Order: sequence, then structure tokens, then C-alpha cells
Amino acid sequence: MLLYTCGQKDKQAGIGHPCGRAAKALRNAGHEFDIETVDGYRLMPWTRRGKRDKIRELSGQEDVPVLVLDDGDVVSGTGTIIAWAKDHQTAP
Repeated sequence: MLLYTCGQKDKQAGIGHPCGRAAKALRNAGHEFDIETVDGYRLMPWTRRGKRDKIRELSGQEDVPVLVLDDGDVVSGTGTIIAWAKDHQTAP
């Protein structure tokens, strides 16, 4: 699996950064995954130009986190990734 994140990667920061929350849910569910970061910031859309083409190609939008499963399926968004992780636990 491959988790696309912003530069925060799997850090959760103050109240829980979305990318970090997705990574934590995957780990808690027992999943191993690689992380690939993408440039640009949500609150500064001009910083994304030409830097999130792969994310748009995969998910139809530019926001991260985006999880690409081993079978090629794509799960987009923190809440959706957390729900997927809970529904597909490998850890007891």
C-alpha cells in the first residue's frame, strides 16, 4: 500500500493532522504501507500548481491523504481511509 501525504507525512501535530490521523489508523489496524509526499498546501492553492497531478489522476481531486491499495483501488480522504482501516483490520 502507498499513502500519499503532504509534507507532514505521518506526524499528527496539535489536534491531529489529517495525514497523520490516516497513517495512525492504518498502523493501528495492522497495515504496513509506504509514504510518498506531495508538495503544495491546501490553504495556499497556488503552491499546488503542477505538483499534485498524480493525486488528481488517482482520485479526481488534489487533497491528501490518498491511499492506493495493493490491488490498485484508491481510498481518498482521512475519514474514508480511517473507516477502510477499521473495516480491514489485520491486527487483533
